[in-house]
Amino acid sequence: MHVVSSALDRSHGVLAGLALGDALGMPTQSLSRARIAQRFGRLTDLVDAPPDQPIAPGMGRGRVTDDTEQAVLLARELIEGAGHVDAARWSGALDAWERSMVARRSRDLLGPSTRRAIERIRAGEDPAEAGSSGTTNGAAMRVAPIGLLVSWAKGVHAVVDRVEEACLPTHHTGTAIAGAAAVACAVAAAVDGHPLDTVLDAALDGARLGERRGTGVPGPSVAARLEWVRHEASRRTGDDLDAWLYDVVGTTVATAESVPAAFALLPAAVADPADGLCRAARLGGDTDTIAAMLGAMTGAVVGRSGLPDVWCTTVEVVNDLHLRQLTADLLDLREVAL
Repeated sequence: MHVVSSALDRSHGVLAGLALGDALGMPTQSLSRARIAQRFGRLTDLVDAPPDQPIAPGMGRGRVTDDTEQAVLLARELIEGAGHVDAARWSGALDAWERSMVARRSRDLLGPSTRRAIERIRAGEDPAEAGSSGTTNGAAMRVAPIGLLVSWAKGVHAVVDRVEEACLPTHHTGTAIAGAAAVACAVAAAVDGHPLDTVLDAALDGARLGERRGTGVPGPSVAARLEWVRHEASRRTGDDLDAWLYDVVGTTVATAESVPAAFALLPAAVADPADGLCRAARLGGDTDTIAAMLGAMTGAVVGRSGLPDVWCTTVEVVNDLHLRQLTADLLDLREVAL
């Protein structure tokens, strides 16, 4: 496993890994596992999206989707808010982002929970109440910057408090907060330099606390499913694990499916980031989001220097991302975030 050099390297790895995973999963998103294998084979590199891609038709090699764009948007909201997210301002930023995507004739728009919440806010509902039914993975896909902002040394409550702030207007349910908290806590622990087992424990602590926040909704426990996939990932490997994730755990936009699926692949991705992220991209289902979450957590463990440099550079250049500066701006707030 790659030995990282510094907390700055790990921090840069979070956003770089998120963008890389997103770009790898962009051409395969929403496709079945069988269709991906038929169309792309093993998928071992960044590739163009085909013209008939349902969400990203004809998008070029290395382009990112809403996962990266909304994570960057959240990072900027955190910076402008001196480490905090205001529900009204944040929902307004998401609304403006979607309007800009519509103007660009993009099919890559807000997810179901965020869109429903924004429509309620447009109709006059209080932003603090609009997210009371959001359970999909939009919060978890964009939450990684909070793991840069709040050190794991501050404790699980400090991280989850900030996650709940970001979830309030769109995903204020125990399910969505649990999934987002798992990702943010894993990132926070990894950026602080903890080993993988501690990172996985931190994610479980975050999920357990997060699912007690927000509105209670029917559905499986994210924390329980994280424990389940962690056990199974120690027993299964390679295609056997990947097929089990697709067929049994699920890889849809549901938080209780996609977040555990990303965590199940984390040990393999830390051992071999290129292979692990490509596995997520060819998993089937919500591949761009699963690979983006996995990339953020992998990058937090191995650092930007542990990720495939050519791929990361391609993604940052193609999308005109300035992730190193964004990382530095978040880290400037890290010690004074609370």
